[in-house]
Amino acid sequence: MTTPHLKNRDIRDEIRDYWSDRAATFDADPGHKIADGAEMTAWAKLFRKHLGTGHGRRLLDLASGTGEISRLCKKMGFDVTGLDWAEPMLDRARAKLPDVTFLQADAERTMLPAGSMDVIVTRHLVWTLVDPAAAFAEWHRVLAPGGQLLVIDGDFVTKNWLARLLGGHKAGNHGAAERHHRILRQVHFAQGARADDVARMLSQAGFTDLHIDTGFGRIHRAQARQMGWRKSLLRRWEHRYAICASKPVAT
Repeated sequence: MTTPHLKNRDIRDEIRDYWSDRAATFDADPGHKIADGAEMTAWAKLFRKHLGTGHGRRLLDLASGTGEISRLCKKMGFDVTGLDWAEPMLDRARAKLPDVTFLQADAERTMLPAGSMDVIVTRHLVWTLVDPAAAFAEWHRVLAPGGQLLVIDGDFVTKNWLARLLGGHKAGNHGAAERHHRILRQVHFAQGARADDVARMLSQAGFTDLHIDTGFGRIHRAQARQMGWRKSLLRRWEHRYAICASKPVAT
């Protein structure tokens, strides 16, 4: 019988390998690459709304991928460290941002010192977590007292009426789709990462001052210039959100 620990280890290995295999074409997808101009401006506005300006604060970009969020935060004046589980993603991020430190580690076990970061940001990571409770506790540990967390994510599983009307996603690489579905069936949010559920778990991990923001209209309008009408329309109707939270200041 496979123990739960070994089973989870196998899932994490498969997740790492899946994203490693996608690294070469990751920036070709408008949903991942942040285009300079209107889209970069829209993302920067969202980040400034919740985090303010950088002023040299230490920021950890979790699941940094090819470094697009790191690039954004570097421009905003943060002292950025990127962390990702997939080495091929890190290779591309390092080539793109040679003056940023990128580390390979699991987002649930960062191996970073306690209180070593002032800000933690993630984009499209939470829905892939095997053990979000452990991850959120780890992020709380790594943040300095008074530090900020910004989670950008969504429910990419639940099909709303529009997705059902349009027939779901277009046909693509069957093998890659099957790998994706096999992984999705094993992660915590297999039924979709809803904002209220994520916020509740963050609160249980000790985060306070939680706020859910679903105002992604400006970002979606900027992305529509690069997407076909179908993908752009579906994206606007998906449950996407930002959750900002804080680690309380020690008393």
